Amino acid sequence: MNSLIPQQNKVSSWKTQTYIIGAAAGILFGLLSAYLYNRAATDYGPSDGRNRVQTGEVLGLGLALLGIIRQVTEMGRGPDPKRGRRK
Repeated sequence: MNSLIPQQNKVSSWKTQTYIIGAAAGILFGLLSAYLYNRAATDYGPSDGRNRVQTGEVLGLGLALLGIIRQVTEMGRGPDPKRGRRK
Protein backbone atom coordinates (compact mmCIF):
# COMPACT_ATOMS: atom_id res chain seq x y z
CA MET A 1 0.00 0.00 0.00
CA ASN A 2 2.81 2.41 0.84
CA SER A 3 4.47 1.78 -2.52
CA LEU A 4 1.47 3.34 -4.30
CA ILE A 5 1.73 6.72 -2.58
CA PRO A 6 4.98 7.93 -4.24
CA GLN A 7 3.64 6.94 -7.65
CA GLN A 8 0.45 8.94 -7.08
CA ASN A 9 2.55 11.97 -6.09
CA LYS A 10 4.51 11.67 -9.35
CA VAL A 11 1.28 11.61 -11.35
CA SER A 12 -0.07 14.62 -9.47
CA SER A 13 3.24 16.42 -9.88
CA TRP A 14 3.39 16.25 -13.68
CA LYS A 15 -0.32 17.03 -13.99
CA THR A 16 0.03 20.09 -11.76
CA GLN A 17 3.10 21.19 -13.69
CA THR A 18 1.19 20.81 -16.97
CA TYR A 19 -1.69 22.95 -15.67
CA ILE A 20 0.70 25.65 -14.45
CA ILE A 21 2.60 25.77 -17.73
CA GLY A 22 -0.65 25.82 -19.72
CA ALA A 23 -2.10 28.62 -17.61
CA ALA A 24 1.09 30.68 -17.87
CA ALA A 25 1.21 30.20 -21.65
CA GLY A 26 -2.46 31.19 -21.90
CA ILE A 27 -1.94 34.33 -19.85
CA LEU A 28 1.12 35.34 -21.87
CA PHE A 29 -0.64 34.66 -25.18
CA GLY A 30 -3.72 36.58 -24.06
CA LEU A 31 -1.72 39.59 -22.88
CA LEU A 32 0.33 39.66 -26.08
CA SER A 33 -2.84 39.42 -28.18
CA ALA A 34 -4.52 42.24 -26.24
CA TYR A 35 -1.42 44.43 -26.56
CA LEU A 36 -1.15 43.87 -30.31
CA TYR A 37 -4.88 44.44 -30.80
CA ASN A 38 -4.78 47.71 -28.86
CA ARG A 39 -1.71 48.86 -30.75
CA ALA A 40 -3.28 48.11 -34.13
CA ALA A 41 -6.57 49.76 -33.09
CA THR A 42 -4.70 52.88 -32.00
CA ASP A 43 -2.53 53.06 -35.14
CA TYR A 44 -5.08 52.15 -37.80
CA GLY A 45 -8.50 52.61 -36.20
CA PRO A 46 -10.56 55.70 -35.45
CA SER A 47 -8.90 58.60 -33.67
CA ASP A 48 -10.32 57.64 -30.26
CA GLY A 49 -8.84 54.12 -30.56
CA ARG A 50 -12.20 52.38 -30.35
CA ASN A 51 -12.81 49.73 -32.95
CA ARG A 52 -15.91 47.58 -33.34
CA VAL A 53 -15.15 43.93 -33.88
CA GLN A 54 -17.41 42.12 -36.29
CA THR A 55 -19.18 38.94 -35.24
CA GLY A 56 -17.71 36.94 -38.12
CA GLU A 57 -14.18 37.80 -37.01
CA VAL A 58 -14.89 36.62 -33.47
CA LEU A 59 -16.43 33.37 -34.74
CA GLY A 60 -13.42 32.79 -36.97
CA LEU A 61 -11.07 33.27 -34.03
CA GLY A 62 -13.16 30.91 -31.92
CA LEU A 63 -12.96 28.20 -34.57
CA ALA A 64 -9.21 28.71 -34.91
CA LEU A 65 -8.83 28.35 -31.14
CA LEU A 66 -10.84 25.13 -31.20
CA GLY A 67 -8.45 23.81 -33.86
CA ILE A 68 -5.45 24.69 -31.68
CA ILE A 69 -7.04 23.00 -28.65
CA ARG A 70 -7.67 19.89 -30.75
CA GLN A 71 -4.02 19.82 -31.87
CA VAL A 72 -2.81 20.13 -28.26
CA THR A 73 -5.12 17.27 -27.28
CA GLU A 74 -3.70 15.12 -30.07
CA MET A 75 -0.16 15.85 -28.85
CA GLY A 76 -1.13 14.47 -25.45
CA ARG A 77 -2.26 11.18 -26.92
CA GLY A 78 1.18 10.32 -28.23
CA PRO A 79 1.94 8.26 -31.32
CA ASP A 80 -0.85 5.95 -32.47
CA PRO A 81 -0.08 2.37 -33.32
CA LYS A 82 -0.73 1.58 -36.95
CA ARG A 83 -4.39 0.79 -37.39
CA GLY A 84 -6.12 -1.30 -39.95
CA ARG A 85 -3.22 -3.60 -40.79
CA ARG A 86 -3.53 -7.29 -40.23
CA LYS A 87 -0.55 -9.49 -39.59
